[in-house]
Amino acid sequence: MLRDRKSPNHDPQALALGALGWVLGDSDRAERLLALTGLDADALRGGLGDPAVLGAVLEFLASHEPDLVAAADSLGVEPAELMAARERL
Repeated sequence: MLRDRKSPNHDPQALALGALGWVLGDSDRAERLLALTGLDADALRGGLGDPAVLGAVLEFLASHEPDLVAAADSLGVEPAELMAARERL
Protein backbone atom coordinates (compact mmCIF):
# COMPACT_ATOMS: atom_id res chain seq x y z
CA MET A 1 0.00 0.00 0.00
CA LEU A 2 1.44 3.33 -0.98
CA ARG A 3 1.32 6.25 1.36
CA ASP A 4 -0.71 9.09 -0.03
CA ARG A 5 -1.14 11.92 2.42
CA LYS A 6 -3.96 13.29 0.27
CA SER A 7 -5.97 10.06 0.37
CA PRO A 8 -9.04 9.86 2.59
CA ASN A 9 -8.65 8.19 5.96
CA HIS A 10 -8.69 4.43 5.89
CA ASP A 11 -11.52 2.49 7.44
CA PRO A 12 -10.69 2.26 11.17
CA GLN A 13 -11.89 -1.33 11.44
CA ALA A 14 -9.75 -2.39 8.48
CA LEU A 15 -6.71 -0.65 9.96
CA ALA A 16 -7.28 -2.30 13.34
CA LEU A 17 -7.65 -5.71 11.74
CA GLY A 18 -4.47 -5.15 9.76
CA ALA A 19 -2.70 -4.10 12.94
CA LEU A 20 -3.99 -7.21 14.69
CA GLY A 21 -2.62 -9.35 11.89
CA TRP A 22 0.73 -7.65 12.29
CA VAL A 23 0.71 -8.22 16.06
CA LEU A 24 -0.21 -11.89 15.66
CA GLY A 25 2.63 -12.38 13.19
CA ASP A 26 5.05 -12.53 16.12
CA SER A 27 4.28 -15.04 18.88
CA ASP A 28 6.00 -13.04 21.65
CA ARG A 29 4.11 -9.89 20.67
CA ALA A 30 0.85 -11.84 20.44
CA GLU A 31 1.36 -13.25 23.93
CA ARG A 32 2.09 -9.75 25.22
CA LEU A 33 -1.14 -8.48 23.61
CA LEU A 34 -3.17 -11.15 25.36
CA ALA A 35 -1.43 -10.58 28.69
CA LEU A 36 -1.79 -6.80 28.65
CA THR A 37 -5.34 -6.61 27.31
CA GLY A 38 -6.71 -9.44 29.42
CA LEU A 39 -8.17 -11.04 26.31
CA ASP A 40 -7.80 -14.71 25.56
CA ALA A 41 -7.67 -16.27 22.10
CA ASP A 42 -11.41 -17.03 22.08
CA ALA A 43 -12.36 -13.50 23.11
CA LEU A 44 -10.04 -12.08 20.48
CA ARG A 45 -11.55 -14.28 17.74
CA GLY A 46 -15.06 -13.50 18.89
CA GLY A 47 -14.35 -9.78 19.04
CA LEU A 48 -13.03 -9.23 15.55
CA GLY A 49 -16.03 -7.06 14.74
CA ASP A 50 -16.21 -5.40 18.16
CA PRO A 51 -14.91 -1.82 18.21
CA ALA A 52 -13.82 -2.22 21.85
CA VAL A 53 -11.64 -5.22 21.04
CA LEU A 54 -10.18 -3.58 17.95
CA GLY A 55 -9.57 -0.42 19.93
CA ALA A 56 -7.72 -2.49 22.53
CA VAL A 57 -5.40 -3.73 19.78
CA LEU A 58 -4.61 -0.18 18.72
CA GLU A 59 -4.23 0.91 22.34
CA PHE A 60 -1.76 -1.95 22.80
CA LEU A 61 0.31 -0.56 19.92
CA ALA A 62 0.04 2.97 21.30
CA SER A 63 1.57 1.81 24.56
CA HIS A 64 4.82 0.76 22.85
CA GLU A 65 5.95 3.26 20.23
CA PRO A 66 8.44 0.96 18.45
CA ASP A 67 5.61 -1.49 17.75
CA LEU A 68 3.29 1.33 16.70
CA VAL A 69 5.84 2.64 14.21
CA ALA A 70 6.66 -0.83 12.88
CA ALA A 71 2.99 -1.77 12.48
CA ALA A 72 2.22 1.48 10.69
CA ASP A 73 5.18 0.96 8.38
CA SER A 74 4.03 -2.58 7.61
CA LEU A 75 0.51 -1.32 6.85
CA GLY A 76 1.78 1.59 4.75
CA VAL A 77 0.24 4.30 6.93
CA GLU A 78 1.51 6.87 9.38
CA PRO A 79 1.41 6.01 13.10
CA ALA A 80 -0.93 8.96 13.61
CA GLU A 81 -3.44 7.33 11.29
CA LEU A 82 -3.52 4.22 13.49
CA MET A 83 -4.13 6.44 16.51
CA ALA A 84 -6.86 8.33 14.67
CA ALA A 85 -8.47 4.98 13.84
CA ARG A 86 -8.43 4.12 17.54
CA GLU A 87 -10.39 7.31 18.24
CA ARG A 88 -12.89 6.57 15.46
CA LEU A 89 -13.71 3.03 16.62
